[in-house]
Amino acid sequence: MTSSPLPDFRPVSYSRVTLTELMIPSYANFGGKIHGGILLSLMDKVAYAAASKHAGTYCVTVSVDGVNFLQPVEVGELVSLLASVNYVGRTSLLVGIKVIAEDVRTGTVKHTNTSYFTMVAKDDDGKPTPVPGLQLDTPEDARRFLEAIKRREFNAEHRREFDNALTSLAVEHQLPLLEKERCRITYRT
Repeated sequence: MTSSPLPDFRPVSYSRVTLTELMIPSYANFGGKIHGGILLSLMDKVAYAAASKHAGTYCVTVSVDGVNFLQPVEVGELVSLLASVNYVGRTSLLVGIKVIAEDVRTGTVKHTNTSYFTMVAKDDDGKPTPVPGLQLDTPEDARRFLEAIKRREFNAEHRREFDNALTSLAVEHQLPLLEKERCRITYRT
């Protein structure tokens, strides 16, 4: 059975996905708030849904950028994860996810975090496979695509700088920095 060829381009709207789930007591951590791991799992699911819908094939998560929990999520709130493909490479897709929580009793809605998942499309043999291009129909679509390019550039530069800093790190010369930190050195140099 041969599959039909993928279109050259798909609009951002084609793969836009919203996942909404009620936060139940079993999702709570010891502090009574929703466990971050539950939210990460939901973000991974919605990223997969958006990426695989755009790609028309199985996709895997290769990196996550920007998971900052801005506000806690409470038991009983409805959490909605809004995802869209913001950028595509040859085989990769960047999915932007906005997470909001709603207290249905009061109607209060809060933005709890925004995150970016890089996904790679896989063929039936598990090898990376090309994805359709992204059709930018609105100025917002174009802004998000451009931001994704800048994010990739910034992350690559940051990784290079960090790797260089680690490579040249001479512990014995940096020990005075530890004097201001909450640590104790117990070995002899």
